[in-house]
Amino acid sequence: MVKVYTIASGKGGTGKTTVSVNLGTMLAQLGKETYLMDADIGMANVGLVLGLQDAPITLHEILAGKGNISDAIYEGPAGLKVIPSGISLQGFQQADPDRIRDVMSELVKRCEFLLIDAPAGISKDGVVPLAVADEVILVVNPELSSIVDALKTKILTEVVGGHVLGSIINRVDQDKTDIITKKMEKVLGVKVIGIIPEDTNVRRASSAKTPIVIKFPTSPASKAIRRIASDMVGIAYKEEKTAEVKEGFIDRFSKALFRKKSEQ
Repeated sequence: MVKVYTIASGKGGTGKTTVSVNLGTMLAQLGKETYLMDADIGMANVGLVLGLQDAPITLHEILAGKGNISDAIYEGPAGLKVIPSGISLQGFQQADPDRIRDVMSELVKRCEFLLIDAPAGISKDGVVPLAVADEVILVVNPELSSIVDALKTKILTEVVGGHVLGSIINRVDQDKTDIITKKMEKVLGVKVIGIIPEDTNVRRASSAKTPIVIKFPTSPASKAIRRIASDMVGIAYKEEKTAEVKEGFIDRFSKALFRKKSEQ
């Protein structure tokens, strides 16, 4: 059965797109046919994150009635299928967000998981992704402004007939996870389905235009995303382990030589 999740946040800068890209990549790594659609047609970032900013046909063209959805699907990391939005203002002006329903109807015939990266904030463009998904996942930072805006997004989702599955708390100090989880669930009124710790490798992976789950699979953030994806798929979480590197003859010789010189 196909599951459609909209990844949303109340404000920009929470790491929503990074979470969407990495969660989609991890679902694909777990063997699920996964599609990621960038429904943030005004401030599109999925293409930029994955190096698809020059894609000739994007969701903009499809929403403007100028192309076929098959032409806007691109191969991403680990077999993830990506439907990016364009970065031009002209394309944004011509795109009709109401057509997202039709695009989604076509995509669900092809996949097991469809993730929709929604626009941040409350806007006309952002309402449709909240309404069409089976469930909405809120990406929240552990700070007051992000929590308040996430609560507004939750209320809006319920108003338009959508359902919020839960929240992912991003960029968390690892020493405070239990306290933050309890506070977040109390304020938002939904369960916390995952906590992603602050991780310097996220920025390094972004600079390389590669998901952190590919670039640094054993980093704290990657492990957290693997745990969330495993729960979504319904399988037991298995921690990615670093391959053991065996010490070669040259390494042993160098160490022995260093010890000999030290003794002299």
